[in-house]
Amino acid sequence: MERALYGPGGFFTAPGPGPAGHFRTSAHASPAFAAALATLVARVDAALDHPDPLDVVDVGAGRGELLDALLPALPGQVAARVRATAVERAPRPAALPAPIGWTADVPAGITGVLLATEWLDNVPLDVVEVDDTGTIRYVRVDEAGDERLGGPVDPADAGWLARWWPLAVPGERAEIGAPRDAAWAAAVSAVRRGLALTVDYGHLRADRPPYGTLTGFRDGRQVRPVPDGSCDLTAHVAVDAVAARGSGVIGSGLIGSGLIGSAAVVCRQRDALRALGVSGRRPALDLARTDPTGYVRALAAASTGAELTDPAGLGGHYWILQPVGVPPSVARCRA
Repeated sequence: MERALYGPGGFFTAPGPGPAGHFRTSAHASPAFAAALATLVARVDAALDHPDPLDVVDVGAGRGELLDALLPALPGQVAARVRATAVERAPRPAALPAPIGWTADVPAGITGVLLATEWLDNVPLDVVEVDDTGTIRYVRVDEAGDERLGGPVDPADAGWLARWWPLAVPGERAEIGAPRDAAWAAAVSAVRRGLALTVDYGHLRADRPPYGTLTGFRDGRQVRPVPDGSCDLTAHVAVDAVAARGSGVIGSGLIGSGLIGSAAVVCRQRDALRALGVSGRRPALDLARTDPTGYVRALAAASTGAELTDPAGLGGHYWILQPVGVPPSVARCRA
């Protein structure tokens, strides 16, 4: 999975349009998403007492589309102090605006906002399955996509499964999310003060899918997850495990002492975006009579807002908001 996604010629590192050419995320769906995040950035900026520079870091940035849309949406006095950084393992796109930095690694000492939109689902992980004897074994796969069961899980992975994704029935599968937990913990630990936010599709312990979620995407279609670099390989995120690990990093003192607002807030995207002013509600018909142009604009905004907040689609994604050294109110998911 690591090699197929991020190795030479991998899905995310190969030349071309990047993820936007294959699937649609909230960052690609509508400028309303970037505008909502701009509101969140301004909120964090105020909580930090307007630092200069104010970091805005996008992890798993694709080709930089989100930062490119977010920066113009910021209030002028905020945008003037922003230091924008895209974190991605692909080469820097030639068309990316010069003010946006580009790096393969999350920078340390962030004061501001760290964003990670549909990043964790692409952090490579192992898949396991319960065999006929009740033993949990790793699933091995070759570049043709052919599978077989390998050896029993090691003690560390067995411990993660026992806590976050218990298995018992032969044929059941799980995706061991420990690498995602560690990746998020490392990202949170890079924030000196501010807010870390990750947005992704996922599940909670009480509702794990019995046969896992690993799949592939190519050219807008779901395909067999063959690890040959030709398609995206993605699996839903164990959201509660990730949130617990992020909060644990702060509680352990790795970031510093005397911090406030260390508990992660988990909510659905539809609630988070509504709290940031995105609504799928149609405008009143009276507006069509008094201001036809304004009505058309409001109707278009309602359409994109409805897509972003649809509970059966993008609105069902999870947000994990992790405040670091700022009041918990910056991470609220209710208006």
